[in-house]
Amino acid sequence: MTPPPALPTPAHTIGPFYGYALPFPDGGDATPHGHPDALTLHGHVLDGAGAPVPDALLEFWGPGPDGELPRAAGSLRRNPATGGFLGRDGVGFTGFTRVPTDADGHWTIRTLRPAARGERAPHLAVCVFARGLTRHLFTRVYLPEPDGRPTPADPLLDALPPERRATLLATAEPRGTHRFDIRLQGGAETVFLEFG
Repeated sequence: MTPPPALPTPAHTIGPFYGYALPFPDGGDATPHGHPDALTLHGHVLDGAGAPVPDALLEFWGPGPDGELPRAAGSLRRNPATGGFLGRDGVGFTGFTRVPTDADGHWTIRTLRPAARGERAPHLAVCVFARGLTRHLFTRVYLPEPDGRPTPADPLLDALPPERRATLLATAEPRGTHRFDIRLQGGAETVFLEFG
């Protein structure tokens, strides 16, 4: 007896699906609402063709204005009884944010300006998760000095040619806002770091 012809298997979407369980309410706020020194950092995640990546997830972390790494309870606090989201404490600076991109590939965080640590210029560490990446990517974002002076010397920035260095520098905008776009590929690809 001849077996019936094989039917094609259904298509499957390849995960992981970062936007499903990892984002949490107020995940983009490293500092309490209304903090007088808060700054807003925003931008887009773009693919090699310059198209927005609508399902990326970004994590930012860094020191506070005193140069110290925060020791406050994390941004994501759990209710010990239910395991559900308890919320932020509304007081402490955590130094950590986790945000998804929206349908236009846009993201926004609120944090405090980091101070320099050691010989490194003030910066935030960034981790990028996105479709098509088999491993997450690490980079940095350096904020311009508030008085308009150039970014201080930094071993990483100093080792890069000017056009590559520019991919790590945020641009100041009005009212304490800064823009930083992350390009995953292409001629203006963001500098990504490898830790080994």
